[in-house]
Amino acid sequence: MTAVIVSLPAALDDPKAGIMAAQEAIEVTRAERVASWRGTRLEGLLWAALSIAIFSGWFVVTRFSVTRELQVWDVTALRFGVGAVLLAPAVLRRGSRLPMSAWGEGLLFALLWGAPFVLLVALGLKLTSAAQAASIAPTTMPLVAGILSFVFLKEQQGWIRWTGYAAILAGLVCLTGAVTTQAPPSPAGVTALAAAGGMWAVYTLLFRRSGLSSIQAAALICIWSAALFLPAYVLFGLSHLGRASASEIALQLFYQGVLMGAVALVTFNRAVSLLGASAATAMIALVPAAASLLAIPALGETPSFVEGIAIAVIVVGVLLAASRPSSATLSIQPQETP
Repeated sequence: MTAVIVSLPAALDDPKAGIMAAQEAIEVTRAERVASWRGTRLEGLLWAALSIAIFSGWFVVTRFSVTRELQVWDVTALRFGVGAVLLAPAVLRRGSRLPMSAWGEGLLFALLWGAPFVLLVALGLKLTSAAQAASIAPTTMPLVAGILSFVFLKEQQGWIRWTGYAAILAGLVCLTGAVTTQAPPSPAGVTALAAAGGMWAVYTLLFRRSGLSSIQAAALICIWSAALFLPAYVLFGLSHLGRASASEIALQLFYQGVLMGAVALVTFNRAVSLLGASAATAMIALVPAAASLLAIPALGETPSFVEGIAIAVIVVGVLLAASRPSSATLSIQPQETP
């Protein structure tokens, strides 16, 4: 690139040489931008893959407890209580303190992807099943995020991504229909899960534009959720921890508090920062497929033929929806605040 710039003054006397030098500079810049995008996309896909693994297990682990001794309230308390303790230093230690405006954004994030989100998903899991919950919330989210990105952020999706969204929707309908042939779905449960997916999508779009880092946003979500939920949890005596076994509490403490309360929040936020809202949320639509595979050894549930076809359609839709954006958008890469 430097050599091209240096050669430009010498080429001013020759218009043809000047044009060729300018074209070469453009090609070099474009190649550098594409190479940078590929590296960023690979890193983003790795963060998204880790998020998918954790989210998939979360549906199985949460369903395991809310149908036994622990209640929705216990799962929420463990998730954000432990998460707040682990992540608080990221925003409270000297030199890392945030302005009041960031705390205001954090409160909004907590209302969208904090305690209310977990309560809705846990309620949906209690009223439906792990398969139904894993096929509704994670696949509703990318559809809503894609539409909102197009309408409000003017993010050009392209026909490939729209085809991917259509495939995800078709797979969702087939998958939900397949699992509901075994047990009628609870309207309240389905509504709760769909609402949770919509809240997740709105949070994703707002986080991308917030300027907060992955860890900062995760810390604010946990701190605000703990501050708002734990007092009511204690005051109204909602705890059922005394009824559960030590092994069940330990499992939920690790999965809800450490993996979901801290790790998954950071990994998903990082994926959004690197991939953009549309591609990152589309990747999360792989959760039903991963959850179905996990349910085979964990719950003894084997997907039916129709479920297998639906999952395959969702996978294809995810690959299309997470496709490369148009060349016009490559110059605008989301950057994360250190």
